[in-house]
Amino acid sequence: MSAGELRRVSLNGKEVAYTLMRCRRRTIGMRIDGRGLTVRIPSRESLRQVESALKDKADWIISKLDEWKNRKSTQLSWEENGIFPLLGEPWRLTVAASGKTQMVPAKMLWNDEGKQFELALAPAFTAQQIEKSVMAWYRGQATSCFSERIAVYAHRLGVALPPLRLSYAASLWGSCNTRGVVSINWRLIQMPLHLIDYVVAHELSHLIEMNHSPAFWQTVGRIYPEYREARKELKKLG
Repeated sequence: MSAGELRRVSLNGKEVAYTLMRCRRRTIGMRIDGRGLTVRIPSRESLRQVESALKDKADWIISKLDEWKNRKSTQLSWEENGIFPLLGEPWRLTVAASGKTQMVPAKMLWNDEGKQFELALAPAFTAQQIEKSVMAWYRGQATSCFSERIAVYAHRLGVALPPLRLSYAASLWGSCNTRGVVSINWRLIQMPLHLIDYVVAHELSHLIEMNHSPAFWQTVGRIYPEYREARKELKKLG
């Protein structure tokens, strides 16, 4: 297989970079991952055929590249001045003149005393220490926020306040087991409040309907009418 050649093509009015690789194969193959678009082609395939194939798949390519871009943007960087989302807003990790480590709104002045969180970090810290401290901050914020929203929606639904557990699942935003324990993924604290409310309303509705029947969605809609829009938004986030 030859070394990759970096090329560009216009797809749906957008310039897209891709790596072209000639190899022993009979058809044109495309792959999109964290490194971008890679196109593998038969050794004697013409560039005209390659560009034609890319344009035929333009919608798919643009969609997948956007998915990977969004996925990268949600990755956390464990360093000073790193950005950490909370309830849909960016917060910045910074060290004040006093030497105290704190979280401050990224869109506001760092010395805004009205809105900041202090973290348990020494002036000199490692990436591992930042991760440990920030994760403790996230867990505290998640427990407080989720508990509050569960109380609101349990009251609306007319059910007893269920136990809450923070979840670390890779593919579920929330769950409710047959014992009535509600689990909410800690990552949800990074999302806007309306998405947290949807997941809470969804899981609490399982206390009445332990399924996804029409009766279940009717229950969800009774306490969270905009559930369809929120559900679509969460699916886009992955």
